[in-house]
Amino acid sequence: MTVATAPSPPVTGTPAGGPSRRRVMRWLLPLGPALVLLALFLAGPILWSVYIAFTNETLTGSASVNSQFVGLDNFVKLFDDPNFINSFLLTFVFVIGSAVIGQNTLGLIIALLMRGRGRVTRSTVNGVVIAAWVMPEIVAAACWFSFLAEEGTLNTVLGISQEWLYTAPMLAVILANVWRGTAFSMLVYSAALSEVPKDLVEAAAVDGAGPGKRLLHITLPLIRRSIMSNLMLITLQTLASFGLIYALTGGGPGTASQTTPLYMYEQAFRYFEIGYGSAIALVMLVIGALFSLIYLRLIKVEDA
Repeated sequence: MTVATAPSPPVTGTPAGGPSRRRVMRWLLPLGPALVLLALFLAGPILWSVYIAFTNETLTGSASVNSQFVGLDNFVKLFDDPNFINSFLLTFVFVIGSAVIGQNTLGLIIALLMRGRGRVTRSTVNGVVIAAWVMPEIVAAACWFSFLAEEGTLNTVLGISQEWLYTAPMLAVILANVWRGTAFSMLVYSAALSEVPKDLVEAAAVDGAGPGKRLLHITLPLIRRSIMSNLMLITLQTLASFGLIYALTGGGPGTASQTTPLYMYEQAFRYFEIGYGSAIALVMLVIGALFSLIYLRLIKVEDA
């Protein structure tokens, strides 16, 4: 005896993954031109620079035509180069003094002082600080050169004759970069402080907590994510700072203010050692990535 079975329904659907594939295509098609441009003008040069860092490529001479793969020779030379070590130490001092201590702290102080102030006061202070930020680097360098030169404004006010750009070049470029870049930190902290509940701060004041305790135990913990994000951004920006230092001191006198970006430029475009300069740039890229990972790790630890 046979058992009747219902006929199978006809197969009318699309192949597995068909709708999802179409959704992906609809998402990719508008982005296609942008992705192609990014690949050509961003990823392409970066990958080419990575390759050049492992060659003896130069801008002139036989190596500019018949460059050869030299492996890690550029990096071995790099870490044996006392001028690179000096530039790296100066870069570390510049980042710590200018970004971590200078811009970060001054931006937070200004944001705290402007909290609760009148609109006219906030607008005036914000306008002055932001004006320095939007100023081109070459103009900012010219302003600080006029201020710190032997016959500049500072010596005139103090009644002395001192060539600050020669006697204290690193201090000069750090102060100039702090003056120019503090606005970014101020804006970040102003936005973060606006999200701190006023009721919580007022309750702590009623309980007898002074301004210092309120800052340390309420305000700073509540804006810690903004602090880490700001530190990461200004550190990366300061790490790659070139124009302000180059226009203000040129890395001098001698190599007294020659940070790593200036040393990389000198090797690649003054001495035409493009392979060696690319190796320096690759090391700087790795250092910037390590700083980013450290800050991101700190943010995750705080969120845990």
